[in-house]
Amino acid sequence: MSEVTICNLALSHLGDTATVVSIRPPDSSVQAQHCSRFYPAARDALLEMAPWGFATTRVQLAQVQLPTYTDSQGNSCTGAWQYGYGVPADMVNVLAVLPAGALDDYEMTAGAIADQNFPCFPQGYQPLPGAAEYTPKPFVIETLIKDGSSVLLTNVPDAVLRYTRLVTDTSQFSPLFTLALSHLLAAQLAGPILKGDAGVAAAEQQMQLFGALKGQATSSDANQRRARVEASPSWLRGR
Repeated sequence: MSEVTICNLALSHLGDTATVVSIRPPDSSVQAQHCSRFYPAARDALLEMAPWGFATTRVQLAQVQLPTYTDSQGNSCTGAWQYGYGVPADMVNVLAVLPAGALDDYEMTAGAIADQNFPCFPQGYQPLPGAAEYTPKPFVIETLIKDGSSVLLTNVPDAVLRYTRLVTDTSQFSPLFTLALSHLLAAQLAGPILKGDAGVAAAEQQMQLFGALKGQATSSDANQRRARVEASPSWLRGR
């Protein structure tokens, strides 16, 4: 189903019988111009709402230089995080930061985390000996003051990022994702198309329908994968 077809489906939800021919660039109709404005926002918002399988990918991250400072002990460090990585240009959402050799995204290992993982603030995160630790690692996304670029901070060397990417090819959308998107788009188009109280009422109705369909879409999508969580004591891993 193409972008234009999704737009026409959204318009039909509102009882609008107009047929949009193009949104890139928009044709001469008012409906096409509204769809051209609202379709990308609706699509990107829905992509951000769940870890859709068709939009999930992973990549080895490229390390970037982090600014350093001197802590109260006189040590030069980058704060609580040892490594900084540039984020992919098509990233919508971070799903997990993984060690390069991770065999399973949700694998568990046993044992305390070494203090050197947090050189400036070792007291900040010290699990009890023997405590389980999930393979996906702690991270934050921040912005570098120097150039305004986004950077992912973590304590994982050679980190691998699993993330939701921006998907614009509608042929990759699942059927339920597409239907949910049409109702979300209809909710955004209701005000400009119908206006006044009728537009407000239609937007509320479309959001209710969207919520129900999004729930079905995420449940169906989650059924397409099976995550294995496994306890693995250090003595067993060493055998």
